[in-house]
Amino acid sequence: MRLLELTMPENLFVESELLQQKKYDDGDGYRIVFPTVLIPNSKFGDRNLKEAIRDQKPWLESVLHKTGAILFRGFSSVSTASDFNDVVEAFDYEELPYVGGAAPRTNVVGRVFTSNESPPDQKIPFHHEMAQVPKFPSKVFFFCELEPKIGGETPIVLSHVIYDKMKQKYPEFVDRLEQHGLIYTRVLGENDDPSSPIGRGWVSTFLTKDKAVAAERAAKLGMKLEWTNDGVKTVMGPIPAIKFDETRKRKIWFNSMVAAYTGWEDARNDPVKAVTFGDGTPLPAHVIHDCLEILEEESVAIPWQKGDVLLLDNLAVLHARRPFEPPRRVLASLCT
Repeated sequence: MRLLELTMPENLFVESELLQQKKYDDGDGYRIVFPTVLIPNSKFGDRNLKEAIRDQKPWLESVLHKTGAILFRGFSSVSTASDFNDVVEAFDYEELPYVGGAAPRTNVVGRVFTSNESPPDQKIPFHHEMAQVPKFPSKVFFFCELEPKIGGETPIVLSHVIYDKMKQKYPEFVDRLEQHGLIYTRVLGENDDPSSPIGRGWVSTFLTKDKAVAAERAAKLGMKLEWTNDGVKTVMGPIPAIKFDETRKRKIWFNSMVAAYTGWEDARNDPVKAVTFGDGTPLPAHVIHDCLEILEEESVAIPWQKGDVLLLDNLAVLHARRPFEPPRRVLASLCT
């Protein structure tokens, strides 16, 4: 197998290697390194990352298409949330409003939000961002403003690899997923619950305090609402669990099945009931937990360093979060 060589703008970036990276066959006789890690070229000084992105956006997008994820590391021009916002805007992608997502988030500046604010001792399972709703981001940015003392990595994994392995091991299960899709069910309170990884209340989920407006916005997502005395039950689906990535011509494991089944748990929600086949029948627990093991085995978890910017193609890559010892501050931005 040949290693995929990236024609790199020498004056701006150098490709770096980390122990955690994995190598995969891309199907065309090449092996790609996942994720791509780019650092400044010391021969030309520490070029401002924002300017470098504007100069080399087509090349960076070609790299993202090949490998699914880019980690920018060692750029001293990125140290604050405002700097991160500038980096996101340099790519000139359209912002995606966070409507229908489950995670509690707070706007920091511009297009930058906190990532999931659930307690540090909780693990956030693998998922594609907002895979449980029809309108999801195509790009997800993360930025490490404050690196954790211990843990707190954001593991990533290639979605088509998970599809291929699950199809090989559980062909009938995958066929059923492709035929029926999934139904996601979540119970929301009115306000956010920061103690829960899915604690986003319906007011911030639908960006309104008006139940009629919330119902209208839910309907646009294809989501059904059942109002209760102190909240609302949301039902989404059936929605596809497997998608075909037209740009790469391959099937992907585009769902939040494992995340919902193993992680959508709080005072209002039972994770086993949070996701079912699209025909309403329960999912087999042993397959879900085996899928979780496959996700872990195939994942890459690079410890965060202050100033890191991680760009993910949300169609190509699932991500998660490991528990950590505070402090840790990782910010995010979602783009169409």
